[in-house]
Amino acid sequence: MDALERDFYEERRRKWRRSAFWRGFLVAAGLALILGFVFGGDALTAGRAHIARVEVAGVIGDDPEREQMLADIADDAAVRAVVLRINSPGGSTAGSEALYESIRAIAETRPVVAVLGEVAASGGYVAALAADHIVSRGNTLTGSIGVIMEYPDLTGVMDRLGIGLETVRSSELKAEPSPFRPTNPAARARDEALVADSYAWFRGLVGTRRGLDGAALDAAANGGVFTGRIALENGLIDEIGGEPVALAWLESREDGLGALPIRDWEVERERSLLGRFLAGTGASGGILGEISVRLAPKLYSLAP
Repeated sequence: MDALERDFYEERRRKWRRSAFWRGFLVAAGLALILGFVFGGDALTAGRAHIARVEVAGVIGDDPEREQMLADIADDAAVRAVVLRINSPGGSTAGSEALYESIRAIAETRPVVAVLGEVAASGGYVAALAADHIVSRGNTLTGSIGVIMEYPDLTGVMDRLGIGLETVRSSELKAEPSPFRPTNPAARARDEALVADSYAWFRGLVGTRRGLDGAALDAAANGGVFTGRIALENGLIDEIGGEPVALAWLESREDGLGALPIRDWEVERERSLLGRFLAGTGASGGILGEISVRLAPKLYSLAP
Protein backbone atom coordinates (compact mmCIF):
# COMPACT_ATOMS: atom_id res chain seq x y z
CA MET A 1 0.00 0.00 0.00
CA ASP A 2 1.59 3.26 -1.09
CA ALA A 3 1.61 6.49 0.93
CA LEU A 4 -1.27 8.03 -1.05
CA GLU A 5 -3.55 5.08 -0.35
CA ARG A 6 -2.61 5.11 3.36
CA ASP A 7 -3.44 8.80 3.59
CA PHE A 8 -6.79 8.15 1.92
CA TYR A 9 -7.80 5.45 4.42
CA GLU A 10 -6.48 7.48 7.35
CA GLU A 11 -8.61 10.45 6.30
CA ARG A 12 -11.66 8.17 6.01
CA ARG A 13 -11.06 6.88 9.57
CA ARG A 14 -10.78 10.43 10.90
CA LYS A 15 -14.05 11.38 9.21
CA TRP A 16 -15.77 8.27 10.60
CA ARG A 17 -14.58 9.06 14.14
CA ARG A 18 -15.82 12.66 13.87
CA SER A 19 -19.13 11.43 12.49
CA ALA A 20 -19.50 8.84 15.30
CA PHE A 21 -18.79 11.54 17.90
CA TRP A 22 -21.49 13.86 16.57
CA ARG A 23 -23.96 11.00 16.19
CA GLY A 24 -23.40 10.04 19.82
CA PHE A 25 -23.69 13.66 20.92
CA LEU A 26 -26.98 14.13 19.07
CA VAL A 27 -28.41 10.90 20.49
CA ALA A 28 -27.46 11.94 24.05
CA ALA A 29 -28.93 15.41 23.55
CA GLY A 30 -32.12 13.90 22.15
CA LEU A 31 -32.46 11.56 25.12
CA ALA A 32 -31.91 14.45 27.52
CA LEU A 33 -34.66 16.46 25.81
CA ILE A 34 -37.05 13.51 25.92
CA LEU A 35 -36.34 12.88 29.60
CA GLY A 36 -36.77 16.55 30.37
CA PHE A 37 -40.11 16.61 28.56
CA VAL A 38 -41.50 13.43 30.06
CA PHE A 39 -40.27 14.00 33.60
CA GLY A 40 -40.72 17.76 33.74
CA GLY A 41 -37.01 18.55 33.79
CA ASP A 42 -36.31 16.43 36.86
CA ALA A 43 -33.73 14.32 35.07
CA LEU A 44 -31.78 17.47 34.24
CA THR A 45 -31.78 18.92 37.77
CA ALA A 46 -31.50 15.74 39.87
CA GLY A 47 -28.34 15.80 41.92
CA ARG A 48 -27.77 19.54 41.38
CA ALA A 49 -28.52 22.24 43.93
CA HIS A 50 -32.10 23.34 43.37
CA ILE A 51 -35.35 24.55 44.89
CA ALA A 52 -37.95 21.81 45.30
CA ARG A 53 -41.47 22.79 44.30
CA VAL A 54 -44.14 20.66 45.98
CA GLU A 55 -47.85 20.86 45.24
CA VAL A 56 -50.52 20.21 47.85
CA ALA A 57 -53.82 20.06 45.99
CA GLY A 58 -57.30 18.68 46.55
CA VAL A 59 -58.53 16.96 49.66
CA ILE A 60 -55.81 16.12 52.21
CA GLY A 61 -55.87 12.60 53.62
CA ASP A 62 -53.48 9.95 54.84
CA ASP A 63 -50.96 9.46 52.03
CA PRO A 64 -47.89 7.27 52.74
CA GLU A 65 -46.48 7.88 49.26
CA ARG A 66 -46.62 11.63 49.81
CA GLU A 67 -44.93 11.25 53.20
CA GLN A 68 -42.15 9.20 51.59
CA MET A 69 -41.57 11.88 48.96
CA LEU A 70 -41.32 14.57 51.64
CA ALA A 71 -38.91 12.38 53.61
CA ASP A 72 -36.80 12.01 50.45
CA ILE A 73 -36.71 15.81 50.11
CA ALA A 74 -35.62 16.14 53.73
CA ASP A 75 -32.76 13.68 53.08
CA ASP A 76 -31.66 15.21 49.74
CA ALA A 77 -28.71 17.56 50.24
CA ALA A 78 -29.26 18.99 46.76
CA VAL A 79 -32.56 20.55 47.89
CA ARG A 80 -31.62 23.99 49.18
CA ALA A 81 -35.16 25.31 49.74
CA VAL A 82 -38.79 24.34 49.19
CA VAL A 83 -41.67 26.20 47.58
CA LEU A 84 -44.93 24.69 48.79
CA ARG A 85 -47.83 25.47 46.45
CA ILE A 86 -51.15 24.90 48.23
CA ASN A 87 -54.59 24.71 46.63
CA SER A 88 -56.70 22.68 49.05
CA PRO A 89 -59.99 23.13 50.91
CA GLY A 90 -58.85 20.86 53.74
CA GLY A 91 -59.22 17.22 54.63
CA SER A 92 -58.94 14.81 57.53
CA THR A 93 -57.45 15.81 60.86
CA ALA A 94 -54.92 12.96 60.89
CA GLY A 95 -53.91 13.50 57.26
CA SER A 96 -53.37 17.22 57.88
CA GLU A 97 -51.32 16.48 60.99
CA ALA A 98 -49.08 14.04 59.10
CA LEU A 99 -48.52 16.53 56.28
CA TYR A 100 -47.67 19.29 58.76
CA GLU A 101 -45.10 17.14 60.55
CA SER A 102 -43.45 16.06 57.28
CA ILE A 103 -43.07 19.66 56.12
CA ARG A 104 -41.67 20.74 59.48
CA ALA A 105 -39.06 17.99 59.22
CA ILE A 106 -37.86 19.60 55.98
CA ALA A 107 -37.94 23.10 57.48
CA GLU A 108 -35.54 22.07 60.23
CA THR A 109 -32.63 22.21 57.77
CA ARG A 110 -33.70 24.58 54.96
CA PRO A 111 -36.21 27.37 54.33
CA VAL A 112 -39.75 26.50 53.27
CA VAL A 113 -42.10 29.09 51.80
CA ALA A 114 -45.80 28.47 51.12
CA VAL A 115 -47.62 29.98 48.14
CA LEU A 116 -51.39 29.84 48.52
CA GLY A 117 -53.54 29.44 45.40
CA GLU A 118 -57.29 29.74 45.01
CA VAL A 119 -58.05 28.19 48.40
CA ALA A 120 -55.89 27.09 51.33
CA ALA A 121 -58.38 26.53 54.11
CA SER A 122 -58.62 24.26 57.15
CA GLY A 123 -56.19 21.38 56.50
CA GLY A 124 -54.74 23.40 53.61
CA TYR A 125 -53.92 26.16 56.07
CA VAL A 126 -52.42 23.61 58.47
CA ALA A 127 -49.96 22.75 55.68
CA ALA A 128 -49.18 26.45 55.22
CA LEU A 129 -48.50 26.81 58.95
CA ALA A 130 -45.62 24.36 58.55
CA ALA A 131 -43.80 26.82 56.26
CA ASP A 132 -41.44 29.54 57.47
CA HIS A 133 -43.13 32.20 55.34
CA ILE A 134 -46.63 32.34 53.80
CA VAL A 135 -47.46 34.19 50.56
CA SER A 136 -51.06 34.49 49.38
CA ARG A 137 -53.01 36.08 46.58
CA GLY A 138 -55.20 38.94 47.68
CA ASN A 139 -58.31 36.92 46.86
CA THR A 140 -57.15 33.52 48.10
CA LEU A 141 -59.65 31.96 50.49
CA THR A 142 -57.82 30.87 53.61
CA GLY A 143 -58.36 30.35 57.32
CA SER A 144 -61.39 28.20 58.22
CA ILE A 145 -59.60 27.39 61.47
CA GLY A 146 -61.89 24.86 63.06
CA VAL A 147 -63.02 21.24 63.12
CA ILE A 148 -66.36 19.80 62.04
CA MET A 149 -68.13 16.47 62.54
CA GLU A 150 -71.30 15.76 60.57
CA TYR A 151 -73.60 12.79 60.10
CA PRO A 152 -77.08 12.44 58.57
CA ASP A 153 -80.28 11.82 60.53
CA LEU A 154 -82.48 9.36 58.64
CA THR A 155 -84.87 8.59 61.46
CA GLY A 156 -87.65 10.77 60.00
CA VAL A 157 -87.41 9.05 56.62
CA MET A 158 -87.44 5.61 58.30
CA ASP A 159 -90.57 6.53 60.27
CA ARG A 160 -92.40 7.62 57.13
CA LEU A 161 -91.41 4.41 55.36
CA GLY A 162 -92.19 2.23 58.35
CA ILE A 163 -88.64 0.93 58.64
CA GLY A 164 -87.26 -0.14 62.02
CA LEU A 165 -83.76 -1.14 63.10
CA GLU A 166 -82.80 -3.69 65.72
CA THR A 167 -79.31 -3.26 67.24
CA VAL A 168 -77.28 -5.42 69.61
CA ARG A 169 -74.09 -3.72 70.87
CA SER A 170 -71.65 -3.90 73.75
CA SER A 171 -72.36 -0.40 75.09
CA GLU A 172 -74.46 2.69 74.45
CA LEU A 173 -71.47 4.49 72.93
CA LYS A 174 -70.58 1.75 70.44
CA ALA A 175 -71.16 2.85 66.81
CA GLU A 176 -72.46 6.25 67.88
CA PRO A 177 -73.59 8.46 66.33
CA SER A 178 -75.72 6.55 63.84
CA PRO A 179 -77.97 7.96 61.12
CA PHE A 180 -80.53 5.27 62.00
CA ARG A 181 -81.33 6.37 65.57
CA PRO A 182 -81.42 9.60 67.57
CA THR A 183 -78.07 10.55 69.10
CA ASN A 184 -78.08 9.98 72.84
CA PRO A 185 -76.66 12.70 75.14
CA ALA A 186 -73.62 10.69 76.18
CA ALA A 187 -72.62 10.06 72.56
CA ARG A 188 -73.06 13.72 71.66
CA ALA A 189 -70.93 14.79 74.63
CA ARG A 190 -68.22 12.34 73.58
CA ASP A 191 -68.19 13.68 69.99
CA GLU A 192 -68.12 17.27 71.22
CA ALA A 193 -65.04 16.36 73.26
CA LEU A 194 -63.35 14.89 70.17
CA VAL A 195 -64.02 18.04 68.15
CA ALA A 196 -62.87 20.28 71.03
CA ASP A 197 -59.61 18.37 71.38
CA SER A 198 -58.76 18.58 67.68
CA TYR A 199 -59.76 22.24 67.60
CA ALA A 200 -57.44 22.97 70.53
CA TRP A 201 -54.62 21.33 68.58
CA PHE A 202 -55.37 23.41 65.45
CA ARG A 203 -55.77 26.63 67.42
CA GLY A 204 -52.52 25.92 69.27
CA LEU A 205 -50.66 25.54 65.97
CA VAL A 206 -51.97 28.90 64.79
CA GLY A 207 -51.01 30.59 68.04
CA THR A 208 -47.51 29.10 68.09
CA ARG A 209 -46.65 29.42 64.41
CA ARG A 210 -48.20 32.85 63.84
CA GLY A 211 -47.43 34.39 67.20
CA LEU A 212 -51.07 35.11 68.03
CA ASP A 213 -52.86 34.98 71.36
CA GLY A 214 -55.78 36.50 73.21
CA ALA A 215 -58.33 38.47 71.21
CA ALA A 216 -56.21 38.32 68.04
CA LEU A 217 -56.17 34.53 68.12
CA ASP A 218 -59.89 34.41 68.91
CA ALA A 219 -60.66 36.55 65.84
CA ALA A 220 -58.45 34.49 63.54
CA ALA A 221 -59.58 31.07 64.80
CA ASN A 222 -63.34 31.64 64.68
CA GLY A 223 -63.90 29.11 61.89
CA GLY A 224 -64.47 31.71 59.19
CA VAL A 225 -62.62 32.07 55.91
CA PHE A 226 -60.72 35.21 54.92
CA THR A 227 -59.39 36.70 51.73
CA GLY A 228 -55.63 37.03 51.53
CA ARG A 229 -55.85 40.74 52.28
CA ILE A 230 -57.84 40.18 55.48
CA ALA A 231 -55.59 37.25 56.41
CA LEU A 232 -52.61 39.61 56.15
CA GLU A 233 -54.31 42.08 58.47
CA ASN A 234 -55.06 39.46 61.11
CA GLY A 235 -51.61 37.87 60.98
CA LEU A 236 -52.37 34.59 59.21
CA ILE A 237 -50.04 35.25 56.25
CA ASP A 238 -46.88 37.30 55.65
CA GLU A 239 -47.14 38.78 52.15
CA ILE A 240 -49.47 39.26 49.19
CA GLY A 241 -48.23 37.84 45.89
CA GLY A 242 -47.29 34.67 44.06
CA GLU A 243 -44.21 32.56 43.44
CA PRO A 244 -41.94 35.50 42.43
CA VAL A 245 -42.58 37.04 45.87
CA ALA A 246 -41.77 33.67 47.47
CA LEU A 247 -38.49 33.44 45.53
CA ALA A 248 -37.60 37.01 46.53
CA TRP A 249 -38.09 36.00 50.16
CA LEU A 250 -35.77 33.02 49.67
CA GLU A 251 -33.19 35.34 48.11
CA SER A 252 -33.44 37.57 51.19
CA ARG A 253 -32.48 34.58 53.30
CA GLU A 254 -29.35 33.80 51.29
CA ASP A 255 -27.77 35.45 48.25
CA GLY A 256 -28.32 33.36 45.13
CA LEU A 257 -30.84 31.05 46.76
CA GLY A 258 -33.84 32.46 44.90
CA ALA A 259 -32.06 32.10 41.56
CA LEU A 260 -31.47 28.35 41.82
CA PRO A 261 -33.25 26.12 39.29
CA ILE A 262 -36.65 24.83 40.39
CA ARG A 263 -37.46 21.14 40.25
CA ASP A 264 -41.02 19.89 40.55
CA TRP A 265 -41.15 17.00 43.00
CA GLU A 266 -44.14 14.73 42.51
CA VAL A 267 -45.41 11.74 44.43
CA GLU A 268 -44.25 8.52 42.79
CA ARG A 269 -47.38 6.58 41.91
CA GLU A 270 -48.05 3.79 39.46
CA ARG A 271 -48.37 5.60 36.16
CA SER A 272 -47.58 4.59 32.61
CA LEU A 273 -45.20 6.42 30.29
CA LEU A 274 -48.29 7.74 28.47
CA GLY A 275 -49.64 9.03 31.78
CA ARG A 276 -46.39 10.86 32.50
CA PHE A 277 -46.44 12.29 28.99
CA LEU A 278 -50.01 13.57 29.42
CA ALA A 279 -49.17 15.04 32.81
CA GLY A 280 -46.20 16.84 31.29
CA THR A 281 -48.34 18.38 28.57
CA GLY A 282 -51.09 19.41 30.97
CA ALA A 283 -53.61 17.16 29.23
CA SER A 284 -54.52 15.46 32.47
CA GLY A 285 -55.81 17.40 35.47
CA GLY A 286 -56.97 16.94 39.02
CA ILE A 287 -60.37 17.32 40.57
CA LEU A 288 -60.67 19.73 43.47
CA GLY A 289 -63.26 18.39 45.84
CA GLU A 290 -64.69 19.80 49.01
CA ILE A 291 -65.47 16.61 50.86
CA SER A 292 -64.61 15.17 54.25
CA VAL A 293 -63.17 11.81 55.21
CA ARG A 294 -65.72 9.27 56.46
CA LEU A 295 -64.99 7.43 59.67
CA ALA A 296 -67.72 4.83 60.37
CA PRO A 297 -71.03 6.67 59.85
CA LYS A 298 -69.72 10.13 60.77
CA LEU A 299 -67.63 12.80 59.11
CA TYR A 300 -64.71 14.16 61.07
CA SER A 301 -62.52 16.61 59.26
CA LEU A 302 -60.75 19.91 58.84
CA ALA A 303 -62.90 21.03 55.94
CA PRO A 304 -64.63 24.35 55.30
